[in-house]
Amino acid sequence: MCGFVFFFFCFVFFLLLTDFSHFSAVFSEDDFYQVKACCSFNGPNFDKVEYILTTSFNKQKMMEYNSTRGNWIGFTDFSIVASYYWNRDPWDRLERLVEMRLMCYENINFIQTIGNLSTTPSMRLKSVKQTDGRHPAMLVCSAYNFYPKQIKITWLRNDQEVTEGVSNTDAIPVGELYYQFHSYLEYTPTSGEKISCMVEHVTLSEPRIIVWNDSLPEGEKNKIIVGLSGLILGLVIFISGFIYYKKKCKLGRSVISTTVNMQ
Repeated sequence: MCGFVFFFFCFVFFLLLTDFSHFSAVFSEDDFYQVKACCSFNGPNFDKVEYILTTSFNKQKMMEYNSTRGNWIGFTDFSIVASYYWNRDPWDRLERLVEMRLMCYENINFIQTIGNLSTTPSMRLKSVKQTDGRHPAMLVCSAYNFYPKQIKITWLRNDQEVTEGVSNTDAIPVGELYYQFHSYLEYTPTSGEKISCMVEHVTLSEPRIIVWNDSLPEGEKNKIIVGLSGLILGLVIFISGFIYYKKKCKLGRSVISTTVNMQ
């Protein structure tokens, strides 16, 4: 997606709770039919538009129309037969073009306005403690304050993708617009290996790779150095004071001894 803008805009424009119990015992009040229309905008000026229309029954995908492909495809025995006839119907093709015009092209200005709100994620990679697990170590790669919500984080071990021991959260809303996302990796550390996480987001011209460094962060190092410096300084002051006190006590005893001898 180098130099390109991608946006996905969906409408659930028809949700029909269908009671087929009057007609057949096969259906019940819980059955429903859903049609979802999505517009995919691609290119620097949203000049490439793809319209996708999907039908589902009880969450099972039945048929899909794709404007790039220009036809319907079916996913069940019944819908495969239905798609054959719909593809041969010139009025169906015209209806799809009208839908694409109304739902996609008529909303380009609005989508571009939303696209201008895109924000690049800020990233952090750190080690976390785990109460239990199959591996002794766990890392978390976090993305903060990004928009839109679509984001992908991939773990790499010596530049090879890792899938075992990986778990992800959902994109979590932060405030009214932005999101955060966390990906976890359980692993067994090996000497000399390189662990990194790769972040892909629409605002990034290329994937961002963050390499794990198991040494202390610079800020933590500075805190330790300041703390040690303070400890050493305090120790030097204490020793100097102790030596001064011992010398003073020794001098006092010497004066008292001289005074007694003179008497």
